[in-house]
Amino acid sequence: MDKEQKPSEESSPKNSENEILEENSISTDTGDQENDEKEISNEEKIKELEDKLARAFAEMENQRRRFEKEKEDAFEYGGFSFAKEALNLIDNLERSKQVLENDDKLKNTEALKKILEHLEIINKDLISIFSKNNIKPIECLNKKLDPNFHQAMMEIENDQKEPGTIIQEIQKGFTIKDRLLRPSLVGVSKKTEDKNKKSAENKENKENN
Repeated sequence: MDKEQKPSEESSPKNSENEILEENSISTDTGDQENDEKEISNEEKIKELEDKLARAFAEMENQRRRFEKEKEDAFEYGGFSFAKEALNLIDNLERSKQVLENDDKLKNTEALKKILEHLEIINKDLISIFSKNNIKPIECLNKKLDPNFHQAMMEIENDQKEPGTIIQEIQKGFTIKDRLLRPSLVGVSKKTEDKNKKSAENKENKENN
C-alpha cells in the first residue's frame, strides 16, 4: 500500500499568502520611493524656474539702464562730432593770423593791425559760443603734462622749468562737458644736456665702433 504523500511546502496556501504580502510590500516601497523622487524633481524644477525668472528680470533691468544711459549720452553729447569739426574754424583763424603777421609787406602797418583786431573779435565770439554749449578750451601752459588732456609733440630744453612742464602750446585742446573733445598739442620742458658730456659719449662710441 502506497504511503500517503504529504503536501509540499511550495504548494502550501500559507506560503503563497506570505509571498503575496512580500510582493505587496516591495511594490509599496517602490511606489513611495518614486513619489519621493517625483517630489524632489518638482522642487528642483520650481527652483530652476525661479532662477531663470530672476535672471530674466536682472537682464531686463540692465537693458533698461543701458537704454537710459544711451539716451542721456545722445542728449548730452549728440553734437560731439559737429563740435569737433567746428574747432577747425578756430584753427584756421589762428593760421591766418600767423600768415598775416609773417607777411613782410604788412608788418607794422595800420591795415594789419585792424585785420588782427577783427580776427581776435571773431575768435572771442567763437570761444563764447562754444562756452555756452559747454565746449571749453584746455588751459595747459606751465602745467604738468597730463596724458588725459595733453599730447606732447616735442621736448624743449629749459632748466627754468621742471621736466615735463608744458611751455609751448602748438594746438589748443578742448573739452565738451566732462569729456575730451581733442587734446592739446604741446611742447614740454626737459633738462639741458651737457654738451661736453655728450661729445665725450659720441667720441667713445666712435672709438668702440
